Amino acid sequence: MNLRPLKLAILAALALLLAGCDLIALFDEQGKIDAKREAEGRAVGSACRHSGRALEECYERSPKTSKAAIYAGWRDMDAYMRENNIQVVSPDAPPEEVPPKAEAEDKPKAAEAPPADDKKKAAEAAPSAAPPPPVSPAVKPEKRVV
Repeated sequence: MNLRPLKLAILAALALLLAGCDLIALFDEQGKIDAKREAEGRAVGSACRHSGRALEECYERSPKTSKAAIYAGWRDMDAYMRENNIQVVSPDAPPEEVPPKAEAEDKPKAAEAPPADDKKKAAEAAPSAAPPPPVSPAVKPEKRVV
């Protein structure tokens, strides 16, 4: 009986089993990535609720984030704020106004620029203001205390 093919078969089987251990680690990494994305989505939803934003605005501001995670975070923060009587904190920056793409594409570029006659009228109506003199590097502007 020849033991050489049997040894090769056992060696090949062990190699396959050991190679499978790496695959388990890959599945574990994917689970960590998914958990991180879920936590980030919940954080986005919580922040939106705390700042008083609607869910739809939250979805628009974070298109790559899972809507389910955003909603879960928004819902959790809503319950927390109601339990502890926490008021909405308005954001410091004004909301950004994004013009709709459909309107921007419909208008031709020539229509955006005023005609030459309107430019002349606007130039005549506006008082001529000379540009401010350049500030020399040696002169430091004074600080105002308000």
